[in-house]
Parts: sequence; C-alpha cells; structure tokens
Amino acid sequence: MRFEQNKHAGSAGADLPVPASRARRALLCVAMLLPAVLVWGCSGVVSGYNSPPPPPTPPQTYSVSGTISPAAGGNGATVTLSGVASATTTANSSGAYTFSGLASGTYTIAPSRTGYTFNPTTLSATVNGANVTGMNFTATAQTFSISGTISPAAGGSGAMVTLSGTTAATTTADGAGNYTFTGLANGTYAVTPSRAGYTFNPSSQAVTVSGANVTGLNFTATAQGGQTFSISGAITPIAGGSGATVTLTGPVPATTVTNTSGNYTFTGLANGTYTVTPTNTGYSFTPASQNVTINATNATGVNFTATVQLPHSVALAWIASTTSTVTGYNVYRSTLSGSSYTLINSSPVLAPVVTYTDTTVQNATTYYYVTTAVDASGAESVYSNEVPAVIP
Repeated sequence: MRFEQNKHAGSAGADLPVPASRARRALLCVAMLLPAVLVWGCSGVVSGYNSPPPPPTPPQTYSVSGTISPAAGGNGATVTLSGVASATTTANSSGAYTFSGLASGTYTIAPSRTGYTFNPTTLSATVNGANVTGMNFTATAQTFSISGTISPAAGGSGAMVTLSGTTAATTTADGAGNYTFTGLANGTYAVTPSRAGYTFNPSSQAVTVSGANVTGLNFTATAQGGQTFSISGAITPIAGGSGATVTLTGPVPATTVTNTSGNYTFTGLANGTYTVTPTNTGYSFTPASQNVTINATNATGVNFTATVQLPHSVALAWIASTTSTVTGYNVYRSTLSGSSYTLINSSPVLAPVVTYTDTTVQNATTYYYVTTAVDASGAESVYSNEVPAVIP
C-alpha cells in the first residue's frame, strides 16, 4: 500500500517534477549567464590596457638673468652659461640677458665683448627651485696708447704732437723727445709733430689701434737751415763759479758744469726761449736764474755772481721739567707757526741737559720750535710754547 501510495503519489504528483525542471533550467541559465558576465568584465579590463597612459608631468624649470652696464658696453655682449647645462645668449640693447628652461643646479655666467673688460669676469648662480635674478656685470672699454720718439732730442724736446682721428688730442714731447697718447679706443689715428724752426720726417703718420698699444711711432727732426746756436757765460768769483752746475731748460734742456774759470757754454740750440740756472753747494747766485731768447744768433754774457752762504745754526734752551719721571726731551721744528712740527733730534736729549743746537737750517727761512718731555717708556708730554728763529 505504501508502494502504491508512493507510486500514486508519484503518479498523482506527476506535475511536481515540472517546477523542479524549471528550477534547474533557471539555475542552468544563471550558470550560463555568469561566464558571460565574467567574460564581459575581463573584456573591460583588456580594453583599459589598450588605452595610452597619460604623459608624465614635465620637470619645472627656471631662469637666470641679469644686466651688463653701461648699455654701451653691454649691448651685443656674448654671455656664456656653463655648469648643469650649457648655453650662449646675446645681451639686448639695454645690456639685459636671460637664460631660461634651466633645471636646479649650479651655473657659471661669463660675459665677453671685443674691446671691453668685465667686472666681475664671471659669476656663479645656484638655481634651487626659483629663478635667479640680478646677475649683473660692469663693462669697461679697453683703451690703449700710441707712443714714440722724436730725435734728435735737440729737435724733439718740447715739440708739440697732435693726434687726430677716432680721438683728438695734443701732447708735448719730453726732454728726450718722447711722447705718449693714452686712453685711446680702437680706431685709426694720425700723429703729427710740429715745432718752430724744425721740419719732421715723416711729416705725419697714420696708425691703427686694434686691441694693443702702438709703440715706436718715431719721427726725425731737422732744424730749418741746419743752423743751431749757443748760450754762454761765466760765474764769478772763481771760488764759487768753478765746478758749478748750470741747468738749461726750454726747447732743448741740458746740464753742464763750469770749468775752473767759472765759464760755461750750451751748444746745438734751436731758436726759442731758455732758462739758465746755476747751483753750487755753499753758494747762492745773483740772479738766481736768467731767461734767454735765441733768435737766429748766439747768446753770450749770460753771467752770474756767486756768494758764499754763511753757515747758520739755532741754539735752543728750555726750562727743565720738575716731573721726576722725565728722562729726556725731544725737539720739534716747523716752517709754519702752530702746526706741521717735525722731530729733528735723532734720540731724546737726556736729562739734565736742556739745550740743543740745530745746524740744519737754511738761509732766509723762519723756523718755529717746540719741545716735549719724555719718560723712560717713550711717552711724551704736550708741546711746549713755540719759539721762532729767523735765519738771514
């Protein structure tokens, strides 16, 4: 009976398997759909890898800038950058320059331009996460010189030399006929000597200054007509004239020494105005000097009188200091009252001596004396009262 019931139940429940079969189909459908979902998801991931990655963020860069002044020297100057990166740029018309696109690091900046020097010659700039400004330079124009000699000295001495061209200037040749023009920029010049009574060979010379001094631009002077003249005279008495030194200044400077009779002569002189001055130790001269003009003839009788200079001295005395620590005294002298005193004793005048004789005085001069007290350590007192001494 149970079997039948079961069978009947199975028969009677013939419809029961239907729901079960639908459930299986639903589960099967879900099972079938699940792989599809998984495949779609994988397909999405694969699609992501096929898209290009975003570009990397470029590193930040900075700049280094400055100015070269004045603009006359900075304009067009080449500026070189070296270090972490290398570059070259040209300063603008105001002398300003900039290097951009620089990574952090240390750089060296160096300007250059023909005909100029720069201060400083280089600068170091460290870029550290920010722009660097104010890397400034000062440009100085290089200058040069032109020099030479006009010979012989008799014709060159005192000659006027004229410079024309890029810069105009004049100068006077020295006693040896040498001349120099300085502070010249690059350029083309002409140099022309002149002097009354002389011609010059060549009469003028062109010269180009190009980054260096020009030397040896020489000329030869020839006296017109080839004639020269002399100045002569005597110094009396013989005691003061013999062996005296006589100096000539003017168009042809020279020095000579009188003979044993006190006579002297200067020869080979061109026309012009000269000054004759005698000197001899222990003597003064009347007149002290003479101006002489040569004008196509010799000058004679340019005479002087020598006078013995009497030796003079100044005897000084002062009141002793009452301070027990004083060990000596210093003596000071000046030719100006109240100032500019100079120590004249080589070592202190030791106490108890309170006198000193000055034998180094010159004729026709007034001196002003003061003294100080000195202790063993060398410390000095203030100046004493001032005493004048007139030397005839």
